[in-house]
Amino acid sequence: MNIGLFGGSFDPIHRGHLALAQAAASRYSLRQVLFVPANVPPHKQKQPLTAFIHRYAMVTLATQDEKRFFPSLLEAPEFTPKHVGAGALTCPAERGSANYSIDTVRRLKKSLKKSDRLFFLVGVDAFRDVAHWHEARALLAECDFIVASRPGYSLRDVAESLPEGLRPAAAVTRPFHKQPAKGDLVLPGLALHLLEEINQSVSATAIRTAAAQGKPLARWLDPRVADYVRKHGLYRKGA
Repeated sequence: MNIGLFGGSFDPIHRGHLALAQAAASRYSLRQVLFVPANVPPHKQKQPLTAFIHRYAMVTLATQDEKRFFPSLLEAPEFTPKHVGAGALTCPAERGSANYSIDTVRRLKKSLKKSDRLFFLVGVDAFRDVAHWHEARALLAECDFIVASRPGYSLRDVAESLPEGLRPAAAVTRPFHKQPAKGDLVLPGLALHLLEEINQSVSATAIRTAAAQGKPLARWLDPRVADYVRKHGLYRKGA
């Protein structure tokens, strides 16, 4: 069975996330896509983050109509934050250690069958930094990657994002600079599947800004998620 793992802060989960997962599930016959909210994203350890319980709740609401999508507690905190009321934020010092993707993947694979095939879903913006991820080479060897591209990125951009030792020589990638990031890139130690442009220009930062200003969020969020944000006062100034 093909299984997708889609991790992130999901602060909040939005239509762009869902569009990526739907396209990946259809293209690569994923029977399940696990949405894994991170308790402590490594790149956001010093930033305030909406309490895990709220982010997990929003993922649950956004995925409940798609039978292939499942919210996951793989990176759930081992404790309950003291304050999870309206607009609750957990301070970096309270959130514990960072959730590294390699640990999450290895934990998940222990519960899978040998015949199962795991795909790691990620946007091209995040993938551009993959060489700096914790145990990046090991992670790329543990599972296939589905990288969602967007305009302005070439096949060369993707290839040159790989860690040293996996990255093709410059002479090999140079001709790729005019080729859009699509198709498959199979190299020793990794397999990348490049998903063409997902036509959803959505920014979680812009959503949080709009919410802070009391603006409608329906254009970016599932209606149930938008209602949850409103009812709990998430992202509102002074909340």
